[in-house]
Amino acid sequence: MSVTSTNTITSAAIIVTWLTGYRVMTLRNIPTKGLGMRKSIVAKVLAPVLVLGLGLTGCGISGQSGGTSGDSGQAVTGLRVMVPNTPGSGYDLTARTAAKSMEDAKLARNIEVFNVPGAGGTVGLQRVVNEQGNGKLLMQMGLGVVGAAFTNNSAATLKDTTPIAKLIEEPEAVVVPAASPYQTLDQLVTAWKADPRAVAVGGGSSPGGPDHLAPHLLAKTVGVDPKQVNFVSYDGGGELLTALLGGQIGFGMSGAGEFADQIQAGQVRVLAVTGAERSPGVEAPTLREAGVELEFTNWRGLVAPPGITDADKQTLVKLVDDMHNSPEWKEAVKKNNFTDAYLPGDQFGTFLQQENERVAGVLRELGLTTA
Repeated sequence: MSVTSTNTITSAAIIVTWLTGYRVMTLRNIPTKGLGMRKSIVAKVLAPVLVLGLGLTGCGISGQSGGTSGDSGQAVTGLRVMVPNTPGSGYDLTARTAAKSMEDAKLARNIEVFNVPGAGGTVGLQRVVNEQGNGKLLMQMGLGVVGAAFTNNSAATLKDTTPIAKLIEEPEAVVVPAASPYQTLDQLVTAWKADPRAVAVGGGSSPGGPDHLAPHLLAKTVGVDPKQVNFVSYDGGGELLTALLGGQIGFGMSGAGEFADQIQAGQVRVLAVTGAERSPGVEAPTLREAGVELEFTNWRGLVAPPGITDADKQTLVKLVDDMHNSPEWKEAVKKNNFTDAYLPGDQFGTFLQQENERVAGVLRELGLTTA
């Protein structure tokens, strides 16, 4: 028997029980002169109640079970989305954009988005792993959490979570201040190869994150020893931008979206983007167009705690799938210059395994992990 059917029968039973009790109480107040008359009145009074009960059961009235989506079309309630770093970050933007899209599309109501920053996202990762069996919690995450789990020797790993969906990709941008002497990527690479330690590169993520991996992979590709890279880690794009504009570093690498306002204002110059295609609104070549055979993208997705029920997993996967197909999400992707990279459930799980292996290999080569 389905949940809907069970709810229907239960609802009907409650209504019938209430009405029956009410009418019986009424009968007790009816004076009668004989048993036959009383039986006749009982039959007349209770007959409509029995008919109503059968009608309710047959017509299929379902209870509002709240907190489920799926085939019933009901909006999900009680959902919380954890962001494992600070407000205003790329993860934060993606989580709040997804939550708003779900609510605007009437797929969910009153989603709570909250931040648990620390240790490159691994504080939040440990929190979500500790929430075993909680089918009302999602964590926004991405490539940075994969790397941070290695470099921070985190006891909790993404292998311990339940993959729900990969959402988007975003290329990194090679950025210099407007006053920089480097007008092209080739000029920057020439100076970098001549003295790697003298040309510092900054990123808005901790070791193992995308802003850390991208310049080291770029160094390896252009012939700079990755172990000689002078990488300076900043706590997010805001601090990175301040250092870049203040001349504290030679160049920066982070998501192009982190520099959108400064690019438009002419305060910074993008020498190249790391994706397969040029980024909308950014007048810069791809690395391959600039003569560097490297493609690199950051990505973001959603995971749930371990040990959730199959029903909860199905509900969450369907919720995100419905969001991905909604006009509200498609408009948000366009507005934020995201690149759609959707992978649902088990497909995302396979991708996560591959990313774990890839990132571990890069970090081993850089001497940052023995995993």
